[in-house]
Amino acid sequence: MANTPYPQSYYAASANAVPPRPVLQGEVETDVCVIGAGYTGLSSALFLLENGFRVTVLEAAKVGFGASGRNGGQIVNSYSRDIDVIEHSVGPKQAQLLGEMAFEGGRIIRERVAKYQIQCDLKDGGVFAALNSKHMGHLESQKRLWERYGHTQLELLDERRIRDVVACDNYVGGLLDMSGGHIHPLNLALGEAAAVESLGGTIYEQSAAVHIERGANPVVHTAEGKVRAKFIIVAGNAYLGNLVPELAAKSMPCGTQVITTAPLGDELAKTLLPQDYCVEDCNYLLDYYRLTSDKRLIFGGGVVYGARDPANIEAIIRPKMLKAFPQLKDVKIDYAWTGNFLLTLSRLPQVGRLGDNIYYSQGCSGHGVTYTHLAGKVLAEALRGQAERFDAFADLPHYPFPGGQLLRTPFAAMGAWYYGLRDKLGF
Repeated sequence: MANTPYPQSYYAASANAVPPRPVLQGEVETDVCVIGAGYTGLSSALFLLENGFRVTVLEAAKVGFGASGRNGGQIVNSYSRDIDVIEHSVGPKQAQLLGEMAFEGGRIIRERVAKYQIQCDLKDGGVFAALNSKHMGHLESQKRLWERYGHTQLELLDERRIRDVVACDNYVGGLLDMSGGHIHPLNLALGEAAAVESLGGTIYEQSAAVHIERGANPVVHTAEGKVRAKFIIVAGNAYLGNLVPELAAKSMPCGTQVITTAPLGDELAKTLLPQDYCVEDCNYLLDYYRLTSDKRLIFGGGVVYGARDPANIEAIIRPKMLKAFPQLKDVKIDYAWTGNFLLTLSRLPQVGRLGDNIYYSQGCSGHGVTYTHLAGKVLAEALRGQAERFDAFADLPHYPFPGGQLLRTPFAAMGAWYYGLRDKLGF
């Protein structure tokens, strides 16, 4: 069987050591079979194990191989569409439930890190940086909105104050969220996988699900084995492929690119980001960056619709980094990689059930680090018969991309071009 390694990223190069995990061979029986060992699958598995379920996790490659081990490492609250937009779409009652959950994912991450002593370089503090007065007005509205839902660890930053946070002259202000922050994302996933195993869960790597035999007692087939279960949780997100065809029509894998510099040294690193907060700007096609524990700058941005791998990632992202930090013009780039996230037309996650026993969550649309941890809890609640919070997500309206799978990429790229032009013109 082919062994799929991690991509050559900074995260893979600095990952904590873990024992090898077996390939599924033969037949096993369990209460819940989780497909995918990223954050959604691992979070689901942990909550289920803590509530007495037997859990088996199938991973096509390695734990955290997909977006969970490749992302920018930023803990960003809420969803890719904010709560006021959701309110207009679904009404106040459903929006209230979703609003109350919008800040829970970050808390779950911190609880997991503390409870299971996960070494993932957790730091507090995230900044939304405004490039113009329109952005600043949006952040002022966002602060009021989030405070309505009880989220109060927020501080508006004026033009002088944001200079204390980030050495970039492009910003007119910002919003500091102290419940945001950043982590080494692959080490978080590896720590959560170890926690799953410490509670008696089993994780099989290099064991892609190739077919789901549906029915009262579903069976998940891999190349060399099968898992009989009472329930299945589908948590493959952008790496699910066509395993569940009805989930593919309403979502689209997209690529984002990340680079990592050579170590900057303590002095230069502290000059760039004195408080060691992570930063993302307010553009539709946003840039994001942070420092690592060994004082490198991780910088990401850009979207490739349809999840193609660009030929030269550094050529795409380095100019963005130098626009923010021209003082890094002579700094070497040590790592450059791409990773896929799953985009929905509404930019809201898709949650639901197929038949009586196949549950799924997908389509975080770029806000996956926190949402996936919440999703695991919500899915576990639903399997225990507590479906109110699950239903709040499941009832969100979702639509297929115009033109189906063939035309979804050009349509989405056209929309992104439009919003990218608006970003450049400051609209």
